[in-house]
Amino acid sequence: MKLFVGLDVSKAKLDACFLLREDDTNTILWQETVANSESGATMIKDQILRFHEELDFDKILVGMEATGQYSMHPSLFFSNDPELKLINVETIVENPRVIHRFSKVWTEEKNDKLDAQIIAEFLTTGKHTKTQPREEKFVALLRFTRTRYQLIRQMTEAQQHYVENLYYKCNTLSSDLKAENISTSVFSSTMIQLMNGDISMAEIRTMNSVELAALLQKFGRGRFKDPVKLAKVIKKSVSDSYRLGKLAQDSIDINLGVQMRVIRGFEQEIKIIDKAIENIMETIDSAKTLLSIPGIGPVYAAGIIAEVGQIDRFNHEAQLAKYAGLYWPKHQSGNYQKEKTPMSKSGNRYLRYYLVQAANSVRRYIPEYEAYYQKKYKEVPKTQHKRALVLTARKLVRLVFALLSDHQLYIARSEAMES
Repeated sequence: MKLFVGLDVSKAKLDACFLLREDDTNTILWQETVANSESGATMIKDQILRFHEELDFDKILVGMEATGQYSMHPSLFFSNDPELKLINVETIVENPRVIHRFSKVWTEEKNDKLDAQIIAEFLTTGKHTKTQPREEKFVALLRFTRTRYQLIRQMTEAQQHYVENLYYKCNTLSSDLKAENISTSVFSSTMIQLMNGDISMAEIRTMNSVELAALLQKFGRGRFKDPVKLAKVIKKSVSDSYRLGKLAQDSIDINLGVQMRVIRGFEQEIKIIDKAIENIMETIDSAKTLLSIPGIGPVYAAGIIAEVGQIDRFNHEAQLAKYAGLYWPKHQSGNYQKEKTPMSKSGNRYLRYYLVQAANSVRRYIPEYEAYYQKKYKEVPKTQHKRALVLTARKLVRLVFALLSDHQLYIARSEAMES
């Protein structure tokens, strides 16, 4: 006998359906709605233990749809509970799309109790994925990496607003710095102090290059190799830019100050997150594996590991690629097969982002990946970079899966041949 427990998870409640499978017949043992809380989950656990003591099941599966934050707590509860581990209860978190397709075949009706039964019925088919819930350390890492991802996006937006206001104040500065190949960023502490400080544009115009260079060295603590050149570029930009009235200038200065304080705040928060990520990564063996791949640094490694979790959640590299959305569904009917198919729009967008960004970095360090990128780049007349990069990321998935599965560090082909 087998027990299949379907859980329909929502923000406030868990709808449970216990399905007994015996001699190819399914029988509902128990249905109940409980709170989506530890006490509610404990009630379901107690029922599992009670029925197992009475009926001695050969197999027990608990399944639910992946519903983000709502399913995180129950999935961890049922997969990590010591008493459930003793009787080998397996917890499955399934893609909602898979359940939805199954439900269309099973019934047209929909309500929460019926959804729990559909999930239980789906588990009986044996077609569920083997992707089990993440271990706690991967869940913790995931929370940090996704927070960092959002902070970076918000900081980038704040930087764009800062540059926009800086353009109003000195509209040729960014382009002049770039034209003269000056590496100093408009976000450097020196430039921020100059543009947001007590010195007006009119005062900068009246300074000679030597005076301004000395001021820049003071702000930059003597780090500039050629401060006079930088001073000349800034004076040219200030002189070429439009003059603004006092009211407009004051509003821009206030906005620049506000945006810069926002940016500095984000930078401090990101430092805190990075330290927390570093501490968790030290406890994860697979971190060393990914960091051994040339071009993959701490940020990409942490992002990939957080989204993947333990690698044994995936049976093969194609499953991992599909999870990331790096696959192309086949379109075939009879003898006809479509040659060009678009990449799937499903999958984990965070993992896809980190793999694509990592692939763009890896190709600059590993000749094999650069050659593959160039080959794919030349195959099409449009969107060459985007297509080639995504295909290179798909190739990277094979390497990541192989190294993580075998618990091995990356070895370049030339080194491998020598050994």
